[in-house]
This record gives sequence, C-alpha cells and structure tokens, in this order.
Amino acid sequence: MSYQKHDSAIVDDGAVIGEHSRVWHFAHVCGGAQIGEGCSLGQNVFVGNKVTIGDNVKIQNNVSVYDNVHLESDVFCGPSMVFTNVYNPRAFIERKTEYKDTLVKKGATLGANCTIVCGVTIGEYALIGAGAVINKDVKAFALMVGVPAKQIGWISKYGEQLDLPLTGTATALCPNTNEQYHLNHDVLTLVKA
Repeated sequence: MSYQKHDSAIVDDGAVIGEHSRVWHFAHVCGGAQIGEGCSLGQNVFVGNKVTIGDNVKIQNNVSVYDNVHLESDVFCGPSMVFTNVYNPRAFIERKTEYKDTLVKKGATLGANCTIVCGVTIGEYALIGAGAVINKDVKAFALMVGVPAKQIGWISKYGEQLDLPLTGTATALCPNTNEQYHLNHDVLTLVKA
C-alpha cells in the first residue's frame, strides 16, 4: 500500500488512492473512487463510487463527497462542508439516474460549513466563504459569501483579496507574491510572467 490508512478507516476493493495520500479515522472510500497523490481525507470523510479527486486535495473532517462530484488538484474542502448530487431529492422517489455533475477546479477553496448545490462548476482558485450556499457557477478567482452566495470580490492564487472592482478593466498585484492579475469586464486572469 503506497498510502496511509488508519485502522478504523474503510477502503473498499477497487478504490484507487495515489502515493503519499492519507485516509484518517472512520473515513470510508468506496470501490469506484479515484483519488490522486498527496491527498488527505480527514476523520469521518465519505467518498462515493463515481468520484474523482486530483492530487494534493485536502478534505477536512465530516465531509461527504458524493457520486458525480469531481475535485481537481489542490482543492481544499473545509470542515463539515456539504456536496449534493440530486437537485430535488425525495425519500420515496428513486433519483440515482438524475445525479448532476459538480466540478471544483484546480486550487479552489470551499470554506467550513458551505453547501455546494449540485450541477455547478467552481472556477480555478475561487474561494467560497464559510457557511455560503453556492447554487450557480462560480468564476475563477471569485470570492463568494452569503446565502445564496454572492461575489464580493476577487482572490489571488495565494489566497489574498485583490483590490479590484467586480467588473471593468483593471489590474492588481497580489500583496504576497507580486503576481499580476488582469480584470477584463467580469473575467479575472493571472498574467503569466
């Protein structure tokens, strides 16, 4: 085994878990899950069968990653945040054929206790604030808070809020890395050196 697993964790046959990943207390990884290298699955994490997780993903305690949720590399899932996979669930109606795909792109952060309603895409390096409810797609580098979530600003790859309007044409530097960001209407891009 090229990954670490606590004795209380369950990893079903068929699950693929990359090197140097860690599966902590009482976690359960289903047999169809695909998990990359260097990941950390905290206490009481559940990972469904139809789930893909990239490299260096951190999933904190009490998070369930249900079928049809896909996390790219370097995603952070805060404690007790919630994914869904059916938009209109009913206990008495079977809706397993209606699961909606949710995609969380590279480097995004999902704050503690936030809820991601199924069927959305969260852009690269976006930051979802603690307790927010996401019910629509989120742009790359967007800073989202509230219920339902609204964009209140832009966040750098490093995780610092940028001094930019929500829309327009402007540039800003990350105060920690001096990387330059360019805003064009409502799309923010990192300027490559």
